[in-house]
Amino acid sequence: MQIEPSLYTVKAVFILDNDGNRLLSKYYDTELYPSMKEQKNFEKNVFNKTHKADTDEIAFVEGMTIVYKCSIDLFFYVVGSAQENELMLMAVLNCLFESLGQILRKNVERRCLLDNMDGVFLVVDEIIDGGVILESDPQQVIQKVNYRADENPLSEQSVAQVRSYTRTHTPSNVTLHV
Repeated sequence: MQIEPSLYTVKAVFILDNDGNRLLSKYYDTELYPSMKEQKNFEKNVFNKTHKADTDEIAFVEGMTIVYKCSIDLFFYVVGSAQENELMLMAVLNCLFESLGQILRKNVERRCLLDNMDGVFLVVDEIIDGGVILESDPQQVIQKVNYRADENPLSEQSVAQVRSYTRTHTPSNVTLHV
């Protein structure tokens, strides 16, 4: 049986602490583990089989290819199908880890990760979209995330600042009622 190649390479990404508790997870294949309970059981199973490793590894759990990396008190996981290329998954994992290292100023640990969770989600979203790998170069990811992070979120801007911004950044053929 010939398996057709697919752009949907990544089935899930998750980060667990050193006790196996979920800090971040994104599942891109909704049929794989449709409920939160099934996802957490999968994560617990993966953690139990991988948490004793001291180096970057590849594991096969429940018919899935899993690449993972540990750092201080965190475990990073990228999950693909059993037929998935481990090098592609490892490229995603390395990009995620190196990008977070730059954002967190080489302080890749639980507390720092939790304090900067918005940036962590931005990094994950720049690397993977719906299971498709968008970027594997950490420098490109950081550049895109920093561009967004430099702008103040709307919640931190006054109404006058938002009005001014929309007037200067809106095409002239669009009428604003602000």
